Amino acid sequence: QVQLVESGGGLVQAGGSLRLSCAASGRIFSFEAMAWYRQAPGKQRELVAAISGDDSTNYPVSVKGRFTISRDNSKNTVYLQMNNLKPEDTAVYYCKIRTSWGQGTQVTVSS
Repeated sequence: QVQLVESGGGLVQAGGSLRLSCAASGRIFSFEAMAWYRQAPGKQRELVAAISGDDSTNYPVSVKGRFTISRDNSKNTVYLQMNNLKPEDTAVYYCKIRTSWGQGTQVTVSS
């Protein structure tokens, strides 16, 4: 069982940036896909970024060009760089690998 711990959330003004980190304990293989999701109050959890074993990435239109997912396999860590943040990006952000989820980190963007 993999355990995931997110960090890096916080309060930021619109237009600002944050970098989220997700550290995995246990053996993570470099070919495994990892992803970031978010869930805003009253809304369903949605995918915001995914990275595959060959480092190809996938983003929804809502964050494309503003968010960047990356991974450091030597540290068992996946990152989410978020730039030009908007109030609608406010949510709890979760990382996921296989069927394991982290506890989430709150991101709040003020207008």
